[in-house]
Amino acid sequence: MKFGIAIPTDSDSWRLVRRAEELGFHHAWFYDTQMLSADCFVAMAACAMKTSRIRLGTGVLIPSNRIAPVTATAFASLNKLAPGRIDFGISTGFTGRRAMGLGAVRLSDMEEYIRVVQALWRGETVETAIEGKQRLIGLLNPELGLINLRDPMPLYIAASGPKARALTAKLDGGWIDGAPSVARSISSLNAMRSAWETAGRSADTLNAVAWAGGAVLEPGERADSPRAIAQAGPRAATMLHRAADEALGGYPNSAPLPAAFAEAVAGYVEMARGFRPQGAHYLSNHRGHLMFVREDERPFLSADLIAATTWTATAPELIERIEALEAAGFTQIVFSILPGQEHAVEDWGRIRRAFA
Repeated sequence: MKFGIAIPTDSDSWRLVRRAEELGFHHAWFYDTQMLSADCFVAMAACAMKTSRIRLGTGVLIPSNRIAPVTATAFASLNKLAPGRIDFGISTGFTGRRAMGLGAVRLSDMEEYIRVVQALWRGETVETAIEGKQRLIGLLNPELGLINLRDPMPLYIAASGPKARALTAKLDGGWIDGAPSVARSISSLNAMRSAWETAGRSADTLNAVAWAGGAVLEPGERADSPRAIAQAGPRAATMLHRAADEALGGYPNSAPLPAAFAEAVAGYVEMARGFRPQGAHYLSNHRGHLMFVREDERPFLSADLIAATTWTATAPELIERIEALEAAGFTQIVFSILPGQEHAVEDWGRIRRAFA
Protein backbone atom coordinates (compact mmCIF):
# COMPACT_ATOMS: atom_id res chain seq x y z
CA MET A 1 0.00 0.00 0.00
CA LYS A 2 1.33 3.40 -1.00
CA PHE A 3 0.66 6.46 1.16
CA GLY A 4 -0.06 10.01 0.06
CA ILE A 5 -1.01 13.37 1.52
CA ALA A 6 -3.58 15.87 0.27
CA ILE A 7 -3.20 19.56 1.03
CA PRO A 8 -5.04 22.87 0.67
CA THR A 9 -2.41 24.57 -1.43
CA ASP A 10 -0.03 27.24 -0.20
CA SER A 11 3.08 28.70 -1.81
CA ASP A 12 4.95 27.20 1.16
CA SER A 13 3.45 23.72 0.73
CA TRP A 14 6.88 22.49 -0.33
CA ARG A 15 7.96 22.42 3.32
CA LEU A 16 5.27 19.88 4.19
CA VAL A 17 5.76 17.93 0.97
CA ARG A 18 9.50 17.70 1.47
CA ARG A 19 8.92 16.30 4.96
CA ALA A 20 6.38 13.82 3.54
CA GLU A 21 9.02 12.70 1.06
CA GLU A 22 11.49 12.18 3.91
CA LEU A 23 8.87 10.07 5.71
CA GLY A 24 8.42 7.83 2.67
CA PHE A 25 5.14 9.11 1.27
CA HIS A 26 4.61 8.33 -2.39
CA HIS A 27 2.27 11.15 -3.45
CA ALA A 28 1.33 14.73 -2.66
CA TRP A 29 -2.04 15.86 -4.02
CA PHE A 30 -2.95 19.56 -4.30
CA TYR A 31 -6.46 21.02 -4.05
CA ASP A 32 -7.71 23.05 -7.01
CA THR A 33 -9.94 25.33 -4.91
CA GLN A 34 -9.37 28.86 -6.15
CA MET A 35 -11.72 30.61 -3.70
CA LEU A 36 -10.35 28.81 -0.65
CA SER A 37 -6.62 28.25 -1.04
CA ALA A 38 -3.63 29.22 -3.17
CA ASP A 39 -3.09 28.21 -6.80
CA CYS A 40 -2.22 24.54 -7.16
CA PHE A 41 0.27 24.98 -10.01
CA VAL A 42 2.25 27.61 -8.11
CA ALA A 43 2.47 25.29 -5.10
CA MET A 44 3.36 22.27 -7.24
CA ALA A 45 6.13 24.19 -9.01
CA ALA A 46 7.75 25.07 -5.70
CA CYS A 47 7.45 21.45 -4.56
CA ALA A 48 8.92 20.19 -7.82
CA MET A 49 12.04 22.25 -7.18
CA LYS A 50 12.36 21.28 -3.50
CA THR A 51 11.81 17.50 -3.77
CA SER A 52 13.31 14.66 -5.77
CA ARG A 53 11.16 11.51 -5.42
CA ILE A 54 7.60 12.17 -4.30
CA ARG A 55 4.95 12.33 -7.02
CA LEU A 56 2.96 15.56 -7.40
CA GLY A 57 -0.62 15.64 -8.65
CA THR A 58 -3.69 17.82 -8.79
CA GLY A 59 -6.17 16.56 -6.25
CA VAL A 60 -8.25 17.27 -8.14
CA LEU A 61 -8.27 19.72 -11.02
CA ILE A 62 -11.63 21.19 -12.07
CA PRO A 63 -12.03 21.64 -15.86
CA SER A 64 -13.91 24.93 -15.63
CA ASN A 65 -11.08 26.64 -13.73
CA ARG A 66 -8.86 27.05 -16.80
CA ILE A 67 -9.10 26.20 -20.48
CA ALA A 68 -7.59 22.91 -21.67
CA PRO A 69 -4.55 24.31 -23.53
CA VAL A 70 -3.54 26.32 -20.46
CA THR A 71 -3.80 23.18 -18.33
CA ALA A 72 -1.83 21.11 -20.86
CA THR A 73 1.01 23.64 -20.82
CA ALA A 74 0.96 24.00 -17.03
CA PHE A 75 1.37 20.26 -16.52
CA ALA A 76 4.06 20.02 -19.19
CA SER A 77 5.90 22.89 -17.50
CA LEU A 78 5.80 21.05 -14.17
CA ASN A 79 6.96 17.92 -15.97
CA LYS A 80 10.16 19.72 -16.89
CA LEU A 81 10.78 20.68 -13.26
CA ALA A 82 9.99 17.17 -11.96
CA PRO A 83 10.34 14.79 -14.93
CA GLY A 84 8.11 11.74 -14.64
CA ARG A 85 6.70 12.76 -11.23
CA ILE A 86 3.57 14.63 -12.33
CA ASP A 87 0.01 13.25 -12.23
CA PHE A 88 -3.16 14.64 -13.80
CA GLY A 89 -5.97 14.30 -11.26
CA ILE A 90 -9.36 15.62 -12.36
CA SER A 91 -13.07 15.56 -11.50
CA THR A 92 -16.29 17.34 -12.37
CA GLY A 93 -15.81 19.50 -9.27
CA PHE A 94 -17.23 19.85 -5.79
CA THR A 95 -15.43 22.20 -3.40
CA GLY A 96 -14.00 24.62 -5.95
CA ARG A 97 -17.35 25.03 -7.74
CA ARG A 98 -19.73 24.87 -4.78
CA ALA A 99 -17.74 27.73 -3.20
CA MET A 100 -18.99 29.85 -6.12
CA GLY A 101 -22.54 28.51 -5.97
CA LEU A 102 -22.07 26.22 -8.97
CA GLY A 103 -22.87 22.58 -9.57
CA ALA A 104 -20.64 19.98 -11.16
CA VAL A 105 -19.24 20.22 -14.68
CA ARG A 106 -20.99 17.92 -17.14
CA LEU A 107 -19.26 14.57 -17.47
CA SER A 108 -19.17 14.90 -21.26
CA ASP A 109 -17.38 18.25 -20.92
CA MET A 110 -14.78 16.68 -18.62
CA GLU A 111 -14.22 13.87 -21.11
CA GLU A 112 -13.69 16.38 -23.90
CA TYR A 113 -11.32 18.38 -21.70
CA ILE A 114 -9.22 15.28 -20.99
CA ARG A 115 -9.19 14.41 -24.70
CA VAL A 116 -7.79 17.81 -25.64
CA VAL A 117 -5.16 17.90 -22.89
CA GLN A 118 -3.86 14.43 -23.66
CA ALA A 119 -3.88 15.03 -27.43
CA LEU A 120 -1.76 18.14 -26.94
CA TRP A 121 0.69 16.13 -24.84
CA ARG A 122 0.99 13.65 -27.72
CA GLY A 123 2.00 16.52 -29.98
CA GLU A 124 -1.20 16.40 -32.00
CA THR A 125 -3.13 19.20 -33.67
CA VAL A 126 -6.57 18.91 -32.12
CA GLU A 127 -9.92 20.53 -32.83
CA THR A 128 -11.80 21.96 -29.87
CA ALA A 129 -14.29 24.67 -28.98
CA ILE A 130 -12.79 27.93 -27.70
CA GLU A 131 -15.05 30.93 -27.03
CA GLY A 132 -17.90 29.18 -28.78
CA LYS A 133 -16.00 28.41 -32.01
CA GLN A 134 -14.22 25.28 -33.19
CA ARG A 135 -10.49 25.83 -33.47
CA LEU A 136 -7.47 23.75 -34.42
CA ILE A 137 -4.80 24.09 -31.73
CA GLY A 138 -1.44 22.51 -30.99
CA LEU A 139 1.68 23.12 -28.93
CA LEU A 140 3.83 24.90 -31.49
CA ASN A 141 7.38 24.86 -30.13
CA PRO A 142 7.99 21.67 -28.11
CA GLU A 143 11.41 21.24 -29.71
CA LEU A 144 12.69 24.25 -27.77
CA GLY A 145 12.59 22.19 -24.59
CA LEU A 146 10.61 24.73 -22.57
CA ILE A 147 8.17 22.00 -21.57
CA ASN A 148 8.44 18.23 -21.14
CA LEU A 149 6.14 16.04 -23.24
CA ARG A 150 8.39 12.98 -23.11
CA ASP A 151 7.69 11.69 -19.62
CA PRO A 152 4.12 10.40 -19.11
CA MET A 153 1.67 12.22 -16.86
CA PRO A 154 -0.84 9.59 -15.70
CA LEU A 155 -4.55 10.35 -15.47
CA TYR A 156 -6.57 9.97 -12.26
CA ILE A 157 -10.32 10.60 -12.04
CA ALA A 158 -12.29 11.16 -8.84
CA ALA A 159 -15.44 9.23 -9.66
CA SER A 160 -18.36 8.48 -7.34
CA GLY A 161 -21.21 7.66 -9.72
CA PRO A 162 -21.65 4.82 -12.22
CA LYS A 163 -21.20 7.01 -15.30
CA ALA A 164 -18.02 8.57 -13.93
CA ARG A 165 -16.65 5.14 -13.03
CA ALA A 166 -17.43 3.93 -16.55
CA LEU A 167 -15.56 6.92 -17.98
CA THR A 168 -12.58 6.21 -15.73
CA ALA A 169 -12.47 2.67 -17.07
CA LYS A 170 -12.93 3.83 -20.67
CA LEU A 171 -9.98 6.22 -20.37
CA ASP A 172 -7.80 3.73 -18.43
CA GLY A 173 -7.38 6.20 -15.58
CA GLY A 174 -6.44 5.79 -11.97
CA TRP A 175 -9.51 5.98 -9.74
CA ILE A 176 -9.94 8.20 -6.66
CA ASP A 177 -12.59 7.29 -4.07
CA GLY A 178 -13.76 9.57 -1.26
CA ALA A 179 -13.30 6.75 1.30
CA PRO A 180 -15.79 7.74 4.02
CA SER A 181 -15.46 4.31 5.64
CA VAL A 182 -13.99 0.88 4.98
CA ALA A 183 -17.36 -0.66 4.16
CA ARG A 184 -18.43 2.05 1.72
CA SER A 185 -15.00 2.18 0.11
CA ILE A 186 -14.94 -1.55 -0.53
CA SER A 187 -18.47 -1.37 -1.95
CA SER A 188 -17.37 1.47 -4.26
CA LEU A 189 -14.26 -0.48 -5.26
CA ASN A 190 -16.39 -3.47 -6.24
CA ALA A 191 -18.53 -1.20 -8.43
CA MET A 192 -15.43 0.35 -9.96
CA ARG A 193 -13.91 -3.07 -10.60
CA SER A 194 -17.11 -4.11 -12.39
CA ALA A 195 -16.92 -1.03 -14.63
CA TRP A 196 -13.23 -1.76 -15.22
CA GLU A 197 -13.88 -5.33 -16.33
CA THR A 198 -16.88 -4.27 -18.45
CA ALA A 199 -14.47 -2.00 -20.34
CA GLY A 200 -12.34 -5.06 -21.07
CA ARG A 201 -9.56 -4.29 -18.64
CA SER A 202 -7.80 -6.73 -16.37
CA ALA A 203 -8.85 -6.32 -12.72
CA ASP A 204 -5.26 -6.33 -11.49
CA THR A 205 -4.43 -3.19 -13.51
CA LEU A 206 -6.87 -0.96 -11.59
CA ASN A 207 -5.03 1.76 -9.67
CA ALA A 208 -7.41 2.60 -6.81
CA VAL A 209 -6.76 5.51 -4.46
CA ALA A 210 -8.69 5.89 -1.18
CA TRP A 211 -8.94 9.55 -0.17
CA ALA A 212 -9.40 9.92 3.58
CA GLY A 213 -9.16 12.48 6.34
CA GLY A 214 -9.00 12.21 10.09
CA ALA A 215 -6.70 12.09 13.09
CA VAL A 216 -4.55 9.51 14.85
CA LEU A 217 -5.94 9.41 18.39
CA GLU A 218 -3.99 8.69 21.52
CA PRO A 219 -5.38 5.88 23.71
CA GLY A 220 -8.46 7.21 25.48
CA GLU A 221 -8.65 10.39 23.41
CA ARG A 222 -12.13 11.34 22.18
CA ALA A 223 -12.93 11.96 18.52
CA ASP A 224 -14.00 15.50 19.44
CA SER A 225 -10.89 16.46 21.41
CA PRO A 226 -9.46 19.85 20.42
CA ARG A 227 -6.75 18.14 18.39
CA ALA A 228 -9.21 15.85 16.62
CA ILE A 229 -11.54 18.77 15.89
CA ALA A 230 -8.65 20.66 14.28
CA GLN A 231 -7.45 17.72 12.18
CA ALA A 232 -10.64 15.75 11.45
CA GLY A 233 -13.46 18.22 12.08
CA PRO A 234 -13.21 19.96 8.70
CA ARG A 235 -13.66 16.64 6.87
CA ALA A 236 -16.77 15.83 8.95
CA ALA A 237 -18.15 19.34 8.40
CA THR A 238 -18.16 18.84 4.63
CA MET A 239 -21.07 16.44 5.14
CA LEU A 240 -23.05 19.28 6.68
CA HIS A 241 -22.04 21.57 3.83
CA ARG A 242 -23.37 19.00 1.36
CA ALA A 243 -26.67 18.83 3.22
CA ALA A 244 -27.06 22.62 3.11
CA ASP A 245 -26.24 22.72 -0.60
CA GLU A 246 -28.89 20.08 -1.21
CA ALA A 247 -31.55 21.86 0.83
CA LEU A 248 -30.83 25.44 -0.25
CA GLY A 249 -29.31 25.03 -3.70
CA GLY A 250 -30.98 21.88 -4.98
CA TYR A 251 -27.67 20.12 -5.64
CA PRO A 252 -27.53 16.31 -5.49
CA ASN A 253 -25.96 14.89 -2.35
CA SER A 254 -23.80 11.86 -3.15
CA ALA A 255 -22.77 11.39 0.49
CA PRO A 256 -25.74 11.97 2.82
CA LEU A 257 -25.20 11.48 6.53
CA PRO A 258 -26.78 8.41 8.18
CA ALA A 259 -30.20 8.83 9.78
CA ALA A 260 -28.57 8.78 13.21
CA PHE A 261 -27.33 12.32 12.53
CA ALA A 262 -30.63 13.73 11.22
CA GLU A 263 -30.89 16.16 14.12
CA ALA A 264 -27.44 17.63 13.45
CA VAL A 265 -28.22 17.92 9.72
CA ALA A 266 -31.56 19.62 10.37
CA GLY A 267 -29.99 22.03 12.83
CA TYR A 268 -27.17 22.98 10.48
CA VAL A 269 -29.49 23.43 7.49
CA GLU A 270 -31.79 25.64 9.54
CA MET A 271 -28.81 27.78 10.54
CA ALA A 272 -27.69 27.93 6.90
CA ARG A 273 -31.05 29.39 5.87
CA GLY A 274 -29.93 32.52 7.67
CA PHE A 275 -26.63 32.85 5.84
CA ARG A 276 -26.21 36.19 4.09
CA PRO A 277 -26.24 37.64 1.55
CA GLN A 278 -29.59 36.12 0.63
CA GLY A 279 -29.25 33.76 -2.34
CA ALA A 280 -25.53 33.23 -1.75
CA HIS A 281 -25.55 30.82 1.19
CA TYR A 282 -22.50 29.14 -0.29
CA LEU A 283 -20.24 32.03 0.74
CA SER A 284 -20.71 31.18 4.40
CA ASN A 285 -21.43 27.49 3.93
CA HIS A 286 -18.06 26.72 2.34
CA ARG A 287 -15.84 29.08 4.28
CA GLY A 288 -13.19 26.90 5.91
CA HIS A 289 -14.26 23.88 3.82
CA LEU A 290 -11.70 21.08 4.32
CA MET A 291 -9.42 23.57 6.09
CA PHE A 292 -10.79 24.58 9.51
CA VAL A 293 -13.92 24.31 11.66
CA ARG A 294 -15.95 27.50 11.89
CA GLU A 295 -17.26 28.58 15.28
CA ASP A 296 -20.88 28.40 14.07
CA GLU A 297 -20.60 24.79 12.85
CA ARG A 298 -18.72 23.45 15.86
CA PRO A 299 -21.91 22.63 17.90
CA PHE A 300 -23.01 20.16 15.21
CA LEU A 301 -19.77 18.14 15.20
CA SER A 302 -20.16 15.49 17.86
CA ALA A 303 -17.61 12.80 18.62
CA ASP A 304 -19.96 10.23 17.06
CA LEU A 305 -20.36 12.22 13.84
CA ILE A 306 -16.60 12.72 13.47
CA ALA A 307 -15.91 9.05 14.19
CA ALA A 308 -18.54 7.96 11.65
CA THR A 309 -17.43 10.24 8.80
CA THR A 310 -13.63 10.40 9.13
CA TRP A 311 -10.63 8.19 9.76
CA THR A 312 -10.29 9.24 13.38
CA ALA A 313 -9.15 6.38 15.59
CA THR A 314 -6.14 4.99 17.41
CA ALA A 315 -3.13 3.77 15.45
CA PRO A 316 -3.97 0.04 15.79
CA GLU A 317 -7.53 0.66 14.60
CA LEU A 318 -6.35 2.72 11.63
CA ILE A 319 -3.78 0.12 10.63
CA GLU A 320 -6.51 -2.52 10.69
CA ARG A 321 -8.73 -0.39 8.44
CA ILE A 322 -5.94 0.28 5.97
CA GLU A 323 -5.08 -3.41 5.87
CA ALA A 324 -8.72 -4.11 4.95
CA LEU A 325 -8.55 -1.64 2.07
CA GLU A 326 -5.27 -3.10 0.87
CA ALA A 327 -6.69 -6.62 0.98
CA ALA A 328 -9.71 -5.44 -1.01
CA GLY A 329 -7.48 -4.05 -3.77
CA PHE A 330 -6.79 -0.39 -3.02
CA THR A 331 -3.28 0.62 -4.02
CA GLN A 332 -2.94 3.96 -2.22
CA ILE A 333 -4.37 5.68 0.87
CA VAL A 334 -4.27 9.49 1.06
CA PHE A 335 -4.70 11.58 4.21
CA SER A 336 -5.53 15.28 4.26
CA ILE A 337 -3.14 17.58 6.13
CA LEU A 338 -4.77 20.87 7.07
CA PRO A 339 -3.35 24.40 7.45
CA GLY A 340 -1.79 24.82 10.87
CA GLN A 341 -1.83 21.04 11.39
CA GLU A 342 1.22 20.19 9.30
CA HIS A 343 2.69 18.28 12.26
CA ALA A 344 0.01 15.62 11.69
CA VAL A 345 2.16 14.26 8.86
CA GLU A 346 4.37 12.77 11.59
CA ASP A 347 1.40 10.77 12.96
CA TRP A 348 0.50 9.47 9.51
CA GLY A 349 4.18 8.77 8.88
CA ARG A 350 4.15 6.38 11.83
CA ILE A 351 1.10 4.65 10.36
CA ARG A 352 2.88 4.40 7.01
CA ARG A 353 5.90 2.71 8.58
CA ALA A 354 3.64 -0.15 9.68
CA PHE A 355 3.30 -0.98 5.97
CA ALA A 356 6.97 -0.59 5.03
